[in-house]
Amino acid sequence: MQKIINGAMLRSMIVTSAKLLEINKAQIDALNVFPVPDGDTGTNMSLTFQSAVKELLKCQSNKVSDVAEAVSKGALRGARGNSGVILSQVLRGFCNHLKNCEEIDVKLFAQALVSGAQIAYGAVSKPKEGTILTVARIVAEHASSIKGKNKDFETFLPEIIAKGEEAVKLTPTLLPVLKKAGVVDAGGKGLMCLYEGMYKALMGETVSGDSIMADSTSVDTAMEHADIMSLGSIEFAYCTEFFIINLNKKTTLADIERLRETLMTIGDCVIVIGDLELVKVHVHTNQPGVALSKALELGELDKLKIENMLEQNRALMKKYEEEKKQMGMLAISAGEGLSNIFKDLMVDAVIEGGQSMNPSASDIADAVQRINADNVFVFPNNKNVILAAEQAKSLVENRIIHVIPTKNVPQGFASALAFNPELSVNENKTNMIHAIDSVTVGQVTYAVRNTKMDGFELKIGDIMGLDNKKILAVGKEVSQVALDLIKKLRSGEEIITLYYGADVKEEEAEGLAELIRENLPDCEVEVHNGGQPIYYYYLALE
Repeated sequence: MQKIINGAMLRSMIVTSAKLLEINKAQIDALNVFPVPDGDTGTNMSLTFQSAVKELLKCQSNKVSDVAEAVSKGALRGARGNSGVILSQVLRGFCNHLKNCEEIDVKLFAQALVSGAQIAYGAVSKPKEGTILTVARIVAEHASSIKGKNKDFETFLPEIIAKGEEAVKLTPTLLPVLKKAGVVDAGGKGLMCLYEGMYKALMGETVSGDSIMADSTSVDTAMEHADIMSLGSIEFAYCTEFFIINLNKKTTLADIERLRETLMTIGDCVIVIGDLELVKVHVHTNQPGVALSKALELGELDKLKIENMLEQNRALMKKYEEEKKQMGMLAISAGEGLSNIFKDLMVDAVIEGGQSMNPSASDIADAVQRINADNVFVFPNNKNVILAAEQAKSLVENRIIHVIPTKNVPQGFASALAFNPELSVNENKTNMIHAIDSVTVGQVTYAVRNTKMDGFELKIGDIMGLDNKKILAVGKEVSQVALDLIKKLRSGEEIITLYYGADVKEEEAEGLAELIRENLPDCEVEVHNGGQPIYYYYLALE
């Protein structure tokens, strides 16, 4: 068990984290949801990290203090965009806590994480929860709480990573614009590369190839699924960034703080960080000239960048309108496998829901708003969701919702398959509704209480086979009940499709398929991983 990290290992951790962020930058870029992404979050964070690595590679020493100083210095010099600047401050606080150390134990590592989070919060004039700051803070707090229990890094790092992933999932509940767009915070997702990369380096894993970050959310993260029209307008037009170098001898830390206060009166997203050797400035303002002139009172300006976000927004809106479709599709589903099948059928978005977790009308309306189409067909796939889908119609602007009354997932698949973009809205709606009757559906689950129903005396844990109305088969073995259910449902159908749930292993599903073929040799049997909770199988007979 590794209880100590030396300078060489710290160097490897930083380099590996930077590689992981570089690999995943496109995935993180796709999470930007605001009217104009303030640069690209993943790209900016990666470039910031690459600057830290570049400075680190110049460092010939493997002392912890020297490695930490190089990373802190490089990250500050290369900081780009809001999230890149905040990442640089997380690294700065983390590394500053290590500058006088020869080796790092879990306790010191946790303290460094706390320092990183505190410095990052202090760098932002108006910190917002639901951002990279939240993820940094929650990880640091959890690290502090477990440092006494987990004294080796092999157990310590996975725990803080798991907590960080929980924090990323939490961001949409704290920042309404994220929830509206159906994504998690891009900066928080990017920060996870720091922690995950460190762990991979510690375990001797190499980082290469395609995106390898843990998937911390099931929310659809494609940019085109964001409802751009509802995300607000731009108040301050110019994203202004620069460094102040060669500060005047008379300049003080109080002067730097006064610059920050001045910028807050003429704009937002203000970040002023650094010391009397180097200051990094970022502000959104309609008066970039004022920002520059005030900064010139402190020293020389370097690496100026002023971007017109209004023009960027116009281009983004134009692209959004050009890509708008006449028709789109939304499905409600529970289970990764089922969701993937819907996406393969060209369904634009899938929101999680179903038995025991019905989405609200608002959830459905928000999801519809994210689909860039004038008309959206909604597949509730559960009789308890149909009413909420109908209610969502009154909550949606600039979209027309067409509820296809599917009562289960196989019916949803049949309806999605009936979609033809060459036909009119009304023709598609008619075909989708008719498609519901083209499939006979059964479900296999378990009893949760003792009761008498449909002629059966049920005990807790009994396996039940149902159609959409009643119980048709009961037993103790899942496969046997599924076979009995199929026999009672079948009336000449030749294709039987099994969608197996989260509690069923693939080999068990294949075993059931073979059992069906033996008993019904004239039937073709297909098996798919649905991943749904509660139900062992969804059965579709066609």
